[in-house]
Amino acid sequence: MISNSGSRRSRQSAVRIFAQEYSESSLIERGLGEYDPSFVITKLGAKVNRCLICGGLERMERRDGDSGPFYRGQVRDPSGTHYFDVAPFQPELHPDAEELLARFETGDSILVSIVGRQKSNESEDGGIFTSIRAESFTEIDMESYKSWLVEAADATLRRLEAYAASQGAELTEESLGGAGVPSDLVSGMIKSREHYSEFDTEAYRVWILKAFSRALGRAEELPEISISNDSRPADVPPAESAESADPRDVILGIMSSSGGDLVEYEDLFSACISAGSSAEAAEDAIEHLRDVTMEISEPKFGFFSSSS
Repeated sequence: MISNSGSRRSRQSAVRIFAQEYSESSLIERGLGEYDPSFVITKLGAKVNRCLICGGLERMERRDGDSGPFYRGQVRDPSGTHYFDVAPFQPELHPDAEELLARFETGDSILVSIVGRQKSNESEDGGIFTSIRAESFTEIDMESYKSWLVEAADATLRRLEAYAASQGAELTEESLGGAGVPSDLVSGMIKSREHYSEFDTEAYRVWILKAFSRALGRAEELPEISISNDSRPADVPPAESAESADPRDVILGIMSSSGGDLVEYEDLFSACISAGSSAEAAEDAIEHLRDVTMEISEPKFGFFSSSS
């Protein structure tokens, strides 16, 4: 557990949240004072200053920067991928990060739990990339992971119900409260509804079903989620046949049509899956093009550009 000593403000509670809800967020509320918290506000109105995430460790690496070594990784849950980092100014976490890296490099399958603080970066074109600055992390067993899946699913369902209740209500505390939106979600819901356009919540319900199924040990019964034309990046062509395309060709096609803009890892990964590749083949293709043929590069963590 992390101590509250030295904190000028009460520590924000850690929100249980799935990766996709967090990564889709583009609304940042920055604190006005030096010690005032900042928040990522999701489409469902969650105000995330700190969060508790769990999942399978699918990437972990150490890098050297001007301020010293730091670590970056990815954790996958039923909805997608969380990105996290351990900064150079967190030396107390480096030994644990090194141990986790060593385990990952041996090929072990590792479930981890991470408590972290919201972090966001804005690209040159105004896009928002969300990640997590780890405050603590630990390896967990399957039972602990199942417990988190249920907690995160319950929390997401609660936000979904609040979002549904807010439809048609005026964006005031009194109106939303009268419509049944819980008091702790009202502030975030007002800002969310003002910022985001209407969206389909069906994908959220699919993640919840997947989470409950995995918690019950029935994950294999769920079909893969297909990507609709609405959710596919604009420059990603749909698969033209049931025959799988070479994921490297898919990736290079996206990069060549990006006009020099950075392309997010999840967009490349999702396009490969949509074209018929397995998750493992998609990940291998991205790493091969980056590390072996160097036809793409990763100038910013989780974002890729063409090397040509």
